[in-house]
Amino acid sequence: MKAIRSAILILALTLTGVTAMTEPSAVQAQTQAPSAVTTGVMVILTAKAGVTREQIMAIMPDEIRQTVQLYLTGKVREWYSRSDGRGAVFLLDSKDVAEAHATMDALPLARQDLIDHEYIAVGPLMPLRLLMAKP
Repeated sequence: MKAIRSAILILALTLTGVTAMTEPSAVQAQTQAPSAVTTGVMVILTAKAGVTREQIMAIMPDEIRQTVQLYLTGKVREWYSRSDGRGAVFLLDSKDVAEAHATMDALPLARQDLIDHEYIAVGPLMPLRLLMAKP
């Protein structure tokens, strides 16, 4: 019985999350904070069209050193290679996109204008706020 209740709760949270991505319901509007909390910024790096592997690799030693320094200071929380081989994905400890932008623009590949960045502010999963609402 406990497993069934857990499955129903998971399904409800999943469905609520899907609807939260389209339009907020009255319940969500009541339980959400006035603005979403940003706890980090995901940055998707992609090599620009026409940029060669050789161009990237010429800059890579400096890029790696500076990125490791950002990791050691806590600015980079997580980093991954893209499976398509065209870049990387970083999760930065930034309060907003502007701060993340400044961090990434200081790196060698960005200064050489060899990569594009896509910035996505992230925070706590919004449907979890429903668990905190009073019945």
